[in-house]
Amino acid sequence: MPKMKTKSGASKRFKKTANGFKRKNAFKSHILTKMTTKRKRNLRGVQMVSAADKPLVARMLAQI
Repeated sequence: MPKMKTKSGASKRFKKTANGFKRKNAFKSHILTKMTTKRKRNLRGVQMVSAADKPLVARMLAQI
């Protein structure tokens, strides 16, 4: 049986940690001039993938 390939887009967006997968926040790529500084500041950093999405991300990263 051949190995399952990793989805290349998912490998750029998610990183495996001990407790799950970390991800960046959305809405932080362009057209940031209309956004308040407070909102941009709160979108910094990383979040953990929700429990409902963990199996999907694990499958995309071939972590089964």
